[in-house]
Amino acid sequence: MESQKLFQEFAPISSKEWKQKTQFELKGADYNDTLIWESLEGIKVKPFYHKDEFENKVSVHTNVSQFKIAQNIFVHDIAKSNKKALDTLNRGANSIRFTLENESISIVELMQNLPLENTHYFFYLPFLSNDFVNQISEFASKNNAQITIQTDPIGHLVKEGNWYENLEKDFHKLNTIASKTILPFLTIKTGIYQNAGANMVQQLAYTLAHVNEYFNRVSNLKQPIFIEVAIGTNYFFEIAKLRALRILFNTLAKEYNHNFDCHILATPTKRNKTLYDYNVNMLRTTTECMSAILGGANTIANLPYDALYHKDNEFGDRISRNQLLVLKNESYFDKVNNPADGAYYIESLTEQLAEKALDLFKDIEVNGGLITQLIEGTIQRKIKESAQKEQELFDSGKEILLGTNKYPNKNDKMKQDLELFPFVKTHSRKTLITPVIERRLAEKLEQERLAQEE
Repeated sequence: MESQKLFQEFAPISSKEWKQKTQFELKGADYNDTLIWESLEGIKVKPFYHKDEFENKVSVHTNVSQFKIAQNIFVHDIAKSNKKALDTLNRGANSIRFTLENESISIVELMQNLPLENTHYFFYLPFLSNDFVNQISEFASKNNAQITIQTDPIGHLVKEGNWYENLEKDFHKLNTIASKTILPFLTIKTGIYQNAGANMVQQLAYTLAHVNEYFNRVSNLKQPIFIEVAIGTNYFFEIAKLRALRILFNTLAKEYNHNFDCHILATPTKRNKTLYDYNVNMLRTTTECMSAILGGANTIANLPYDALYHKDNEFGDRISRNQLLVLKNESYFDKVNNPADGAYYIESLTEQLAEKALDLFKDIEVNGGLITQLIEGTIQRKIKESAQKEQELFDSGKEILLGTNKYPNKNDKMKQDLELFPFVKTHSRKTLITPVIERRLAEKLEQERLAQEE
């Protein structure tokens, strides 16, 4: 039976007719000044997008229905961490990310009785050790475990201002790891760019340049590359950002005959999270997780609503995990692939972000690459300039964080609830480069409020 089109009695309306009608309704106000706004990335956003003005130049496949729910676990006590991981998996997570502080931790003890089938384990190592990587690889091989080792010497340089040892020794170790393990071992930790205030074009370009350094400096790179990103609150832009990232990565990888798609691990940003009226953080992380899912993130580790001021706790972890479970199982986000395909607005944003980021990436490479520009301070300066623009919007009330610079609850007290220091920590040390510093928009305002509390 041939399908019938609905509403055949309605004639199609062109974009020109829509604009004419809109201009009439504006009663003399200028169309461009009134309805078109420009993002921090220099992208002009129109009030509507129409198929007769759209030409799809890019395509990206996102396997949305397969996204994994990850739980972060900092390993201080092996037995407690093992118990927490097992409990977390029984409560709906299907991926665990362990952060290991040192090499003394027994992988066998940590993984005891944990399910290995259909469960992905990440081991984030804030140190670089060939022997420890070998231990993890041997365990994975013997037990047929799905494990990703997360190392990123360049990310360590960006955050701390120094290499683990120096450039030559760090990359010598990394090349040794690449030659001896079949496990994925590189995770490009790019969330710091977003959390420090870089706009989306910068985030994408710096990520691409970050990856390119490894393609150039690590021989025989035959393992998949993982990319960790931070997701902000600009809903449709963030969907487009992840789609653009996948396009850019695959374009670059082809030049090096690297035939793996990237695995995107997404986490909500800390930049817009607040100390006061902290429950609003749950709304922010929910929309950010939605963007991550629809943008095609493979794994999502949600940020607990109280992560700024509370140590790890069962309640905060449970709420953050349940947000993802509701999205997956009750909002049917696992029932469709490529949901953004054909959405002219998202497709247009994807294309523009990818093109602008590619231009900036080329400029970075012409001027020596990411590491050179970090040493020269160019990257840090550009991020600082972008962050300042956004900070000015927040300070002036044009960028709103509800409950903080809009409708604040003056009776809200937080001084007695701080288990963690929620602001930028500074300590003097000698560094090779100026570190990229993560900073939240609300920090100055919150410090003023805390000082006024009785």
